[in-house]
Amino acid sequence: MKAVVCQNAELRVDERAALQPAKGQVLLNVLRCGICGSDLHLRHHCDHMRALTKRVGYERIGGSSDEIVFGHEFCGEVVEHGQNTSRKIKTGTVVCAVPLIRNGQHVDLTGLSPFAPGAYAEQVLVEETLIVPVPNGLSPDRAALTEPMAVALHAVNRSEIKKGDVAIVIGCGPVGLGVISMLKAKGVKTVVASDFSKGRRELAKRCGADVVVDPKENSPYKNWQDYGFIGSAPQLLELALDTREKLGKLPVPWWQSWRLIEALGIQPKRPVIFECVGVPGILQTILDGAPLMSRVIVVGVCMQSDMIEPSMGINKEIDMRFVIGYTPLEYRDALQMLAEGKVNADPLITGTVGLAGVAAAFDALGDPEKHAKILIDPKTTGQQVI
Repeated sequence: MKAVVCQNAELRVDERAALQPAKGQVLLNVLRCGICGSDLHLRHHCDHMRALTKRVGYERIGGSSDEIVFGHEFCGEVVEHGQNTSRKIKTGTVVCAVPLIRNGQHVDLTGLSPFAPGAYAEQVLVEETLIVPVPNGLSPDRAALTEPMAVALHAVNRSEIKKGDVAIVIGCGPVGLGVISMLKAKGVKTVVASDFSKGRRELAKRCGADVVVDPKENSPYKNWQDYGFIGSAPQLLELALDTREKLGKLPVPWWQSWRLIEALGIQPKRPVIFECVGVPGILQTILDGAPLMSRVIVVGVCMQSDMIEPSMGINKEIDMRFVIGYTPLEYRDALQMLAEGKVNADPLITGTVGLAGVAAAFDALGDPEKHAKILIDPKTTGQQVI
């Protein structure tokens, strides 16, 4: 079986032993696999990631000297069932699967561990219980976007954003584009997208962004007054005093009225900001620029140490949430939304390549003007991104 192996930051195509499904596992022929931004990062920073995950009790991430087959965004065709599988999903069925797999007493992350080779290969192993059949004849290209769109769906769900809220998406790479697509699918009326790249700003428009900003020219927070946000501490202090004075004129104790307002969920307007870049310095930039009481959802995975000034977040009372991954239900829902046309993720796909061209694809993804998401087709022999 041919597969792309990463070792010591080098990518090569190897001939590897055929995979055999163990208890509860199913073997797939890979139809498509997306190249994820985390794969680009892990090529050079896997030792850092390995040390980090050990601190949260997980010790199965591969190191730089290990042979790792990346690939956790995939769709494939069922080839063979292992022991103790129900076999309800027949051979030949096109499926997606949450990229987790059991190895004895361990649960491994497919494509991130030497114990769970990913889908930069002709075949991949999956857990039968985590398989979701691809509905409605959805193409393999679109089905392979299920995993990144599930990440976006989880971020949007965790944000608790409402349709009338303003969303600000910082960074329009694949993560940001997925978030924009999911925000619009969820009915959010106003989505502001910000990116230095003209090409990615164009993709953001195609994904449904209502306002697109070049941060070299304008701040994505520039129009905070138009949306009724609180932009300064004096404004918040004035709001508190003014509210107290107005409630004091009512024929009931002011504190009872205040509690009623809180119970009804009435609060100052604030944006929901999605950080989708994942490089040092971005969080502090957001803390400095965001309106008061903003909610920040950190989706971008920064693989390096970073520094923020907590007092800025405190003085602005900014709510910061970090998110990762998704639930099996969100994964299923993301696939269903793609298949039913409820979410438009097509703009993410900017190229396809064979296994022999993966190294070239990694290089190509360094140019944000040309590419967002490149898919691998193991049956394609070409070495160039098309």
